Amino acid sequence: MRGLFKKTLYEVWLPILLFGLSLFTVKALLTCIYPQVQEGLDEFLDKIPFMKQMISALLGTDLGDGISARVMQAFLWVHPVVLTLIWAHEIIFCTRMPAGEIDRGTIDVLLGLPVSRRAVYMCETIVWLVSGLLIIGLGLLGHRIAAPIMPVEMRPELSRSILASMNLYCVYIAVGGIAFLVSSLSSRRGRAIAIIFAIVLASFLLNFLAQFWDPAKEVAFLGIMNYYQPAHILQTGAFPFADVAILLSVGFSTWLIGGEIVARRSICTT
Repeated sequence: MRGLFKKTLYEVWLPILLFGLSLFTVKALLTCIYPQVQEGLDEFLDKIPFMKQMISALLGTDLGDGISARVMQAFLWVHPVVLTLIWAHEIIFCTRMPAGEIDRGTIDVLLGLPVSRRAVYMCETIVWLVSGLLIIGLGLLGHRIAAPIMPVEMRPELSRSILASMNLYCVYIAVGGIAFLVSSLSSRRGRAIAIIFAIVLASFLLNFLAQFWDPAKEVAFLGIMNYYQPAHILQTGAFPFADVAILLSVGFSTWLIGGEIVARRSICTT
């Protein structure tokens, strides 16, 4: 197992570092420009009421009569660049085995090592979980380093930022579990990546459309993003335990099924 961990880390340490530094930079920049965005926003929204609906859709929550500074901080957690960096990392990582190995024709070498398939799967899982903590943690660090330049009344509380990061990490687990399941059923990495990307994009769009369209609201519970509530956390300080439980259940169940498929499926590289 030690050799397997070394092999995995040797192959993925650079992408993990690059994604982490990218998220650190993006969160720091978004935090820096946040006060300029917030300034005069309420007056702008009074002139163009439709924009309030658009912002509500992006945040996935009803803003009510106005937009508080705390609610607007949720943009730091739902910005498409932030989500794209996190999802890109785990989609690339979670499709390494078995889809990526079969696609490259190297699965025989990997499975020829004196370890079981479950051990390989568990090794990939541990690195995936730790790398997610590292990348999201770097994003939080970038946000906190830039936070002191914000006006005091706009400055987010550390405890609420940590809770929002925890909710984001639970989304990371849910998406990663699905990615492992899709990869376990695939023999082509490109096809697996396309399927997972379609799933997360559909979830994002469904959460967006649910703010405008009643039919989408009826099925919004099927999307992962329906259980991601940074605006609610930052506004109230309450942690969405029910939503987190659903995300973790989705992630664990799909990961577990994926592991059983990897352990039992017939893998042929020809």
